[in-house]
Amino acid sequence: MYILYEVADRIATITLNRPDAANAQNAALLDELDAAWVRAGDDPDVSVIVLRAEGKHFSAGHDMTGGGGPVPDKITLDMIYTTESRRYLEYSMRWRNIPKPSIAAVQGRCIAGGLLLCWPCDLIIASEDAKFSDPVVMMGIGGVEYHGHTWELGPRKAKEILFTGRPVTAEEAEKTGMVNKVVPRDQLDTETRALAEQIAKMPPFGLRQAKRAVNQTLDVQGFYAAIQSVFDVHQTGHGNALSVGGWPVLMKLDEMKQNIK
Repeated sequence: MYILYEVADRIATITLNRPDAANAQNAALLDELDAAWVRAGDDPDVSVIVLRAEGKHFSAGHDMTGGGGPVPDKITLDMIYTTESRRYLEYSMRWRNIPKPSIAAVQGRCIAGGLLLCWPCDLIIASEDAKFSDPVVMMGIGGVEYHGHTWELGPRKAKEILFTGRPVTAEEAEKTGMVNKVVPRDQLDTETRALAEQIAKMPPFGLRQAKRAVNQTLDVQGFYAAIQSVFDVHQTGHGNALSVGGWPVLMKLDEMKQNIK
């Protein structure tokens, strides 16, 4: 319903296909997306995975309203923790560790939960109009569930965007090393495809070993432990919101994100 999938020339292309909601992520979209990642990872005819999005924006983040689905009468921390452990932390970590090179093509806005889709990818190509943001501090939360901020941006830039909520431009992101290349909007797909084709010519086992070497180095430096521990820090924000009746603030922010133009 929300994800398109195709394979050609040893490249699997996974497309977010909810442009009417700026590709906001409800449960069904995330479950379909995870299935597509696993499918690409298991397919021996796929050497490279490309993640892209239809429409003006890459992703407005998590759709807290369920995208038109039912909202529970009572929201508990147990419910939030269980859901986010699976669909946010577990999914993002699985995509990061699939033993094939992956490239995210990002255009327009990439807000909060949108970072959980592009950060697990090995490479990011961004259009000139791309902007990356995590405004969840305004909800009393220290950052999104997959806390890659410090690793992707460095500690000072990470603190700046969290403290202010302002978006990071594609140019800024390239300077920090978070983005590999910035291209004109109309060249995003062709540039991403060209890079994927170049990588797909390499021996699959060599690519797998190269990816493992880099990811393992990050994990030895503390990436895995940090991601796991900061996820629990994230949950204290939800606990605080529930204790002071602040959950409607999350809903209001979600409405704001879905109305971006």
